[in-house]
Amino acid sequence: MARGSDRGNRALVPSASRALDQFKYEIANELGLGPQIADGDWGDIPSRLNGKVGGQMVRRMIELAERQMASGTGGGSIGGGGGTSGSF
Repeated sequence: MARGSDRGNRALVPSASRALDQFKYEIANELGLGPQIADGDWGDIPSRLNGKVGGQMVRRMIELAERQMASGTGGGSIGGGGGTSGSF
């Protein structure tokens, strides 16, 4: 096992966990996975689709950071356009 691998996928800012979880479900709904994960069970979702959700989350967070850097603002919320956004 590699050094540091015991950390897992945890939010660096614990208070952001709820916003990230909400953001994950928002992206999943946009990708058409809403009915499959309505009960919070991701067990039947293929890893390829899980990867799409994560990839879209990362893309949107990068876009947000780029916009904030370009405008000189800090902080902000997750989410690209439309829908519910949680704040980080």
